[in-house]
Amino acid sequence: MTSTMSETKDSDRADAKAQDKPRDKKKSKKDAGGPDDGRRKLKKKFYESELVRLQIELVKLQEWIKHRSLRVVVIFEGRDAAGKGGVIKRITQQLNPRICRVVALATPTEREKTQWYFQRYVAHLPAAGEMVLFDRSWYNRAGVERVMGFCTEQEYQEFLRSCPEFERMLIRSGILLIKYWFSVSDEEQERRFHQRNHDPVKRWKLSPMDMESRRRWVEYSRCKDEMFSHTDIKQAPWFVVEADDKKRARLNCIHHLLGQFQYEDLTPAPVELPPRQQEKGYVRPPITDQTFVPEVY
Repeated sequence: MTSTMSETKDSDRADAKAQDKPRDKKKSKKDAGGPDDGRRKLKKKFYESELVRLQIELVKLQEWIKHRSLRVVVIFEGRDAAGKGGVIKRITQQLNPRICRVVALATPTEREKTQWYFQRYVAHLPAAGEMVLFDRSWYNRAGVERVMGFCTEQEYQEFLRSCPEFERMLIRSGILLIKYWFSVSDEEQERRFHQRNHDPVKRWKLSPMDMESRRRWVEYSRCKDEMFSHTDIKQAPWFVVEADDKKRARLNCIHHLLGQFQYEDLTPAPVELPPRQQEKGYVRPPITDQTFVPEVY
């Protein structure tokens, strides 16, 4: 599949118009969970088959990035529990981690706090033939650091001035920069917080910072608006993903990401496996000499 940005924008406009139409309570063919269904959650069968199809395209894109020695940076930002991690997981699920890697930096160390603000992010930028997915990025300064008071007013204003120039510099150097903002309603975020709180395998996701961001919803909204006004630049615009429906958000984001490239199918052809070496003169050691994992299951 070879997609273009113009085709993606036309599709996005069509989806927006469909969402503006009043809801029809009568069932139709869209109830089957087709790609143009903007009102109901996708059917599981359609979601899974479409995800597999898009992941095959991601493998093709991976080979194209490697073949053309491209350097790609994809930024994922948004509210807590907006679904950034979910889409990153689906993007990387079938890809080579040596080509596509995820960067999710922890709180800066005392030494890193004294560096140029962008310095620790620069160290993770891609080399030729690589794609880097930032699970949160330098935009921490315009969000959590601003709201929680982790930076001074002077540092914040300097970020708003220097960030667009920093990104233009990356683009001039040949890096392809794509930025996604995952938008989730306060009601849906609240529902996901409660869901995480009652799920022992997801409870670790509820950090004290998440709880504080929940309390400061309006402050985060104001910061997001100001951030967009300064950093939604022509060379690197923000693409907003409606994320109240996780499955739909994942498919839409992956489809859009693919649409940012004019790639060709360079999937390697099946190889002919050579014959295995004959076991001449080889004697296996006694099986009792090895320590095995207990077969509990």
